Amino acid sequence: MTMSELVKKNRSFRRFHENQPVSMETLRKLVDLARLSPTGSNKQPLKFMLSNTPERNTKIFPSLAWAGYLKEWGGPAEGERPAAYIIILGDKEISASFGVDHGIVAQSIMLGAAEAGLGGCMIGSVTRPKLAAELGIADRYEILLVLALGKPKETVVVEPVGAGGDVKYYRDGKGIHHVPKRSLDELIVTV
Repeated sequence: MTMSELVKKNRSFRRFHENQPVSMETLRKLVDLARLSPTGSNKQPLKFMLSNTPERNTKIFPSLAWAGYLKEWGGPAEGERPAAYIIILGDKEISASFGVDHGIVAQSIMLGAAEAGLGGCMIGSVTRPKLAAELGIADRYEILLVLALGKPKETVVVEPVGAGGDVKYYRDGKGIHHVPKRSLDELIVTV
């Protein structure tokens, strides 16, 4: 699969086949991609907490918010929740600031997930104190992102932004998730 194909396949999926497990070996391979990704000053301050059991996943799910533009949707229903999570942590004993490191490694993980036939969603809207308490995450770690992973149970399509310029994603009557994207010409600035 080419890089272009991987990027196009790597959408934000929010509904999964919850009963199709993601192995710990797969999660470790995804974190290895993160390990090999660049970090500021090569400090490598990120750590990763892995979850792929229903018992542990149940502790993570209530601390996450799923789709800000879909006001009427409370997130995936039972049976459509992620089969696994990777929680990206910043180790404050290594660095006081994490810059964009967690974004870089999250994209590496998500591209690896797409290559493996998985889908996922990067979730930044997290009730961090609740999640830290639920999982016993030590104070030395800052919760930066939660990556939800699993076999996608929805179709996500990319389409051009409409004439009104609205970039809000939405679901149609058939449950297809539409993601408007600006055109390439709108993104390139010339002076």
